[in-house]
Amino acid sequence: MEYKLQLKNISKSFPGVMALDDVSLNVRKGTVHSIVGENGAGKSTLMKILEGSYHQDKGEIWIDGQPVSINSSKEGMENGIAMIFQELQIEPHLSIEESLFINKLPIIKGTPFIDWKKVHNDASEILKNEEITYDPKTLTSQISISDNQLLEIIKATSANAQIIIMDEPTSSLTQHETDRLFNKIRKMREEGRTIIYISHRMEEVFELSDDVTVMRDGKVITTKQLSEVDRDSLISMMVGRKLDKVYPNREHDIGEVIFEAKNFSCGKLYHDISFNVRQREIVGFAGLVGAGRTEIARAIAGLDPYDSGEMFLDGKKLKCKTISHTVASGIMMATEDRRRFGLIPVRSIKENITLAKLRDFCVGPFIRLKKEDQEAHVYYDRMRVKAPSIETATYTLSGGNQQKVVLAKWMMANPKVFIMDEPTRGIDVGAKFEIYNIMNEIISEDKSIIFISSELPELLGMCDRIYVVYEGQITGELLREEFTQEKVMNYATGGN
Repeated sequence: MEYKLQLKNISKSFPGVMALDDVSLNVRKGTVHSIVGENGAGKSTLMKILEGSYHQDKGEIWIDGQPVSINSSKEGMENGIAMIFQELQIEPHLSIEESLFINKLPIIKGTPFIDWKKVHNDASEILKNEEITYDPKTLTSQISISDNQLLEIIKATSANAQIIIMDEPTSSLTQHETDRLFNKIRKMREEGRTIIYISHRMEEVFELSDDVTVMRDGKVITTKQLSEVDRDSLISMMVGRKLDKVYPNREHDIGEVIFEAKNFSCGKLYHDISFNVRQREIVGFAGLVGAGRTEIARAIAGLDPYDSGEMFLDGKKLKCKTISHTVASGIMMATEDRRRFGLIPVRSIKENITLAKLRDFCVGPFIRLKKEDQEAHVYYDRMRVKAPSIETATYTLSGGNQQKVVLAKWMMANPKVFIMDEPTRGIDVGAKFEIYNIMNEIISEDKSIIFISSELPELLGMCDRIYVVYEGQITGELLREEFTQEKVMNYATGGN
C-alpha cells in the first residue's frame, strides 16, 4: 500500500502532561484522512509537529517512503506540508495579493525591488480561477472568515503543498460556505493531494473521509476505513465508553418570569425585540448566521450599545448601559469567541476563574492569595477542568477545558441570568455532554439560561422554549412540546 505520510512512534511532553505517547499513523496518498477524538486527545499537537510548529521528543516523520526532519513551519512547507489552523492566522493590514505572496514575493530582475505588477496580475488570475470576486488590493480584514480560509488553502496549493491539514475548518462557517469548502477539498483530492481533516462534527467526517483515526489521551486507538465504522462506534472509541444519551435528563420546575426585555432596537441589526425568561428555564435563540442573535445578546449583556429598549429583572427596571452594570445586576454572558473575549490566555486557570470577582479577594491594593486559591479550586473542581494544576496557563488547555474555565468564571460571579453564546462550539461530544450537565446544574440553583446555538439538535434537546430570529426580528416562539426542526427552520427563513 502506498502511504504519502507515516508518523512513527511520536511522543511529546509539556510540563506536567504527556501530550502524545508513542503515536504511529499511516496516511494513504490522495485521500481525506480524518482524525477524531475528544478535546485534549492530542490531535492538534500531532499535526503541529507534522507542520513544524512543535518538535517531537522522539519519533520519526516519513514522507513518500523517506524520513524527513521538520523543525519549523518553513521546513514543513519545504516538505510539501501546509496547515490551515482553527484560529486563522490573519494579518489584517495586508491586502489579499500581499497575503497570497507574502512568503514568495517576486523581485524585479537585477534590482532589490518587489515586482508589485506581477504580484497584482498573478493574484488577479488566482482569484479569477477560484471564482472569488474581490479586488486583489482588498484588505484581508474586510473579507469574510470563509474567504480568508479559502485564501489560506489557495496559498497552500499554489505553494505546491501535497499534504494539507485542516483543523476544525467549519467551526465559523455557514452551511453555504461549508459546502464550498467541501467542494474545494474534493477537488484537491482529485488532484492527488492528501488532506488530513480534524473535526468534532461526525456528519462531516462521514461525508468527506476515506479513512479515520481515533485518538484518546495522547494515543492512537485505531485507524479504519470509513466503511468499517458507524457513528455510534466511532463516538464510543473517542470517549472510551458508550454514550447512551446525547442530552442529560432534565427535571426541573419552571418558575415565574425573572427577566424581560421589551422593544429592543439597534439600527439595522435588530428591531423591536421583546422576550422573557422564567426562573429555572433554558430559553434558546435559534436562527441562521447573521440573523442578529448574538447582537441582541451582547446588547442585553452591556457589551454593545443599543438605540432603544427596556430590561426588567425580578420585576424591577434596569438602567444598564455597560457590562459592569449588568454584571452587578446579575446578568452575565459567556461570548462565542472565548479566546478573544472570554479568557486572558497567558494567565493561569486560577486568575481567569477569579477575574470577574477579583475585588472580593482584595484588601486595599493587595490580593488575598490564599482565599483566591481556595475559592478558585471550588469551581475548578466543580467544572472538572482537566489540567496539571490550577496554575496552568489557559492557552495550553483544549477548547473544551477553556470553555469550562469561562463558565467557572461566571459561575463564581453568581449570575441570575446566564447568557451562553455557542458554548459547545469546537468541542467534542464528551465535553459537550459535560457542558449540558453544567447547564442543568445552573438552573437547579434557581438561575436561568439564555442559550444561543447554531446546532439546532442541541437547542431542541436542552431548551424549554425557543425564540427564532430572522433578519433582526423574532419571528416565532415555540414551547417544548411544539419543537420540531421543520418549525424552527420555517421561522428562521422568514416563514409564518
